[in-house]
Formats: sequence, C-alpha cells, structure tokens
Amino acid sequence: MRPPISPLRLQRGIFENVCWQCTERALLQAERRTAASSARFFSKSTLSRTSAATTRSNSTAAVAVLPRHRFKTSYFVSNNLLARFNGTQVTSSPAEAAATATTASDTPAPDLLPHRRRQAARRQAEAEAAVAHNGASQTPESDAPTSTMAPDASSLLAAAAARHPADSLRRKFSSILSLSKPRLTVLVVLSAMVPYALYPVPAFLSSAATAAPSLSPLTLLFLTTGTTLCSAAANALNMLYEPDTDAKMSRTRTRPLVRRLLTTRAAVFFAIGCAVVGTVALYWGVNPTVAFLGASNIVLYAGMYTPLKRISAINTWVGAIVGGIPPLMGWAAAAGESATADGTWRELLFASDGSSLGGWLFAAILFAWQFPHFMPLSWGIREEYKAAGLKMLAWTNPARNSRVALRYSLVFVPLCLGLCAAGVTEWSFAVTSAPVNFWLVNEAVKFWRHEGHKGSAKKLFWASVWHLPVIMVLALAQKKGMWSRVWRSVAGEPIEEEELEEFFDEEE
Repeated sequence: MRPPISPLRLQRGIFENVCWQCTERALLQAERRTAASSARFFSKSTLSRTSAATTRSNSTAAVAVLPRHRFKTSYFVSNNLLARFNGTQVTSSPAEAAATATTASDTPAPDLLPHRRRQAARRQAEAEAAVAHNGASQTPESDAPTSTMAPDASSLLAAAAARHPADSLRRKFSSILSLSKPRLTVLVVLSAMVPYALYPVPAFLSSAATAAPSLSPLTLLFLTTGTTLCSAAANALNMLYEPDTDAKMSRTRTRPLVRRLLTTRAAVFFAIGCAVVGTVALYWGVNPTVAFLGASNIVLYAGMYTPLKRISAINTWVGAIVGGIPPLMGWAAAAGESATADGTWRELLFASDGSSLGGWLFAAILFAWQFPHFMPLSWGIREEYKAAGLKMLAWTNPARNSRVALRYSLVFVPLCLGLCAAGVTEWSFAVTSAPVNFWLVNEAVKFWRHEGHKGSAKKLFWASVWHLPVIMVLALAQKKGMWSRVWRSVAGEPIEEEELEEFFDEEE
C-alpha cells in the first residue's frame, strides 16, 4: 500500500502501480484544491485531445489530466473513480443518465465563463424538452393535464422589455403597455365597435357606400379611446391584486409586476390614470350612459371578479358579465347619436319601441361565448389553477365544467335568429351563421362526453377562437338594409316615401 501522492506530482502512468484507495484519496485532495482556487479549466474537447495536458490558471497551481483510454473498465468496477475524475457519473440506464445530466446542469458553476454558462443553460433546456417529449409520448396528450401554457401577451411584452437596458425608454414603454393585456383589450374594443356599426339607422341618415351609422368620427374616436383606457385600467388593477398568483402559473409568471420590471406605485398611477381619463373621455365625448358602463366594468373586473377567483367558481359568471358590457357600450353610443328624446339611460338601453334589443342580444352573445372559450382553456391548466388556489370548475367539478360549456354553446342559434328578428341583420344571417354555430356545438358535445380528454378540450378551445370573429364578420356583412342601400346608390334609385314617412312619424 503506497502512501498518498501529491496531486501536483502525478505523472502519466503512475496510476498503474497505485492502489485505488490511495488514488481516490489523492484525487479528492486535488478536487478540494481545485474548487478552492480560482482556476478556470479549458473545454472538455481540449482536455480529450491532450492526454497529459496541464490546466493552468492565474495561480501557479496545476493538476494533471489523465486520458480516459489509459484506464480499463475492470479496474474501476468497485469504485467511481473514473466517473468522478472526468466530471461525469456512470449510469446503468438512460433514465439515470437524464437524471444525472439534469442534476449536474442545475449545479451552479461560478468559475465558468459567461458563454459557457449560456451553453450549459441551452443544453439543460434541450434535455428537459427531450424528457418532456418522451413523457408525452408515453402518456396520451389529451388524457394528461397540461402543466404549462404559452405565455400571454403581457408576459411576452414583459420578456421583450427585460432584454433592454433598465433605464431605456423602450423597456419602460413595453412594461407599461404589458399592464393593459393588449390582446384582451383589443378584443374588448372590437366587441364594442361591431354593435356600434350594426346599429340600425334610416337610409337617408346612412352612408350609401357603407351603410354605417351617422355618428361623427369624433364620437367614434372617443368611444375607442375611452373603451381602451377603461380596459387597460381594469387589467392593470387585476395584475396589482394577484402578483403572487401570477408567479405560480406558467402562463403569467413573466408578467411585469412578477418580474419587478415596474414598481407597484407606477402600476397604481397607470391604472388610476387610465380609469379617470377613459371615463372622462366616454362621458364628454360619447354620453353619460356609456361612461357609467365603462366605469362599472372596471369595478366588476377588478373589484369583484378578481377577488372571487379565490373564493368561488361563480367568478366565471361574473367575468362573463364583464365581457358582455362592451357590446352594450357600443350600442348605447350609436343610440345616443340617434336619440330623439332626452337620451337618458332608459331610452338608450330600455327603449319602449324595442330598438335597444339588438344591444342586449350582442351582450348575450359575448356573455355566452365566455364559457365554451374559457372552460376548455381552464381544463388544460387545471392543476396550475389548483396549485395557485383559484376556484375553477375545471378542477373543482370537471363534469359541471363540460356541461356549462355545452349549455352555453347551444344558445348561439337562437341568439343569431334574434338578431334577424330584431332587424339588426338580414334573415340570411341565420343561414350563414348556422354552420359555425353547429361546429361549436359539435365540439362542445365531444368536450362534454369525454370531459376534456381525447383532445376534446383543445378542439373546443380553437373552435371558440374562430367562432366569435366569424359570427361578427357575417353580421357586419349582412346588416339590415345595407346591400339595398348600396344598390340604390349604384342604380340611382330614390329612397322610398314609406321610409321617410315612417321616420317622420317616429320623430313626431
């Protein structure tokens, strides 16, 4: 039994005459000295090319590197000397190898150069993706809950802002913009603009080319601006209320307040400023009824829907009410410009002649759409909702979750018929909207039958994504009397006297 040998004197071939205990002790001493020093090693490829190369650092310490081919497998059967010396670990199965690679990549390496750390992070991400892919291939995709989802628009903007310098204007602007949840805000504005454009107006008060309501462009500008700011304020208050919850979910964990790209004070000022300016713009530029609806939406979304998510699954219905208010805002804006009486909220929202029925039908469409859209979406990330403590039917009552999605999918057929009967669209809209409505119902039936499994949740979600814009476009293309007025403009036919008499009778 030879005494321990100093690692600084190790030469090539000396291990052939040294017992494994002494060799292991010597190598352990070498590892301790290497960890304590500030030496930086060359890459693994360089070490493999030099069979006896010595890695030098800023200090005078040096450790001999032995070639892998100098040792035989039988010599190391009783110990892990070779694995420890080369920085790896011998494993007996691919699963152990993957686990070892993940553990090794998680170990911090402060002595590595920055580009080496980036390479290690990239290799770790590739290994995790490979493990996730192998696990998904063994478990049916539709039967396993989705543990992660693609980040939302706010998270993507926040991630883009984080790549810029901390004091740059672009970073600050992107971080503030991400507070508004841009995609959701755009949907809210569009849901207000479609009823605005579909409000029925007498022929001689409409543009012959487009048959759009005879509202001034300034009113349209104030409606768009006010609705955008009110939506941004509600979304910013929502993020202010639940940063801890956002940090627990893959879809929202990179939002600006979670990553501390903005201070809480800045977010509060942004939310209050948007709420005040948006409400004033709607009050002064549109009418008080629309301003009241915009302010009510902020209160419902930030003050009721957001806290209820931790208390009861009824929060989904409250959120659906929030989604149904913007169509009423657009309808009330158009009705305010065409009002013949005092223009109060009773005339704009509850007219005795039934002219306000179209606005309520559009509100019902947006209310019902929330359920076949959100129920399959929440089912895919139900485990994240559960871990975050948010009460959603997707995990509290999966059977009811699928029943609710099916129930509200069935109401689109009568709602589309109601738009035709109310004189908002032509009767052809009932025919052209039937295929897309039946498509949504068919996917909802599958979702209810399989309770989200076998890919039914994903199919229903994408059906809902396409359903709403198709319905809106079809309604715009088949507005009541639009094509007849276009034909009159092209053919030069005058407006019928019956329409004029009917209009003046209403005025009287």
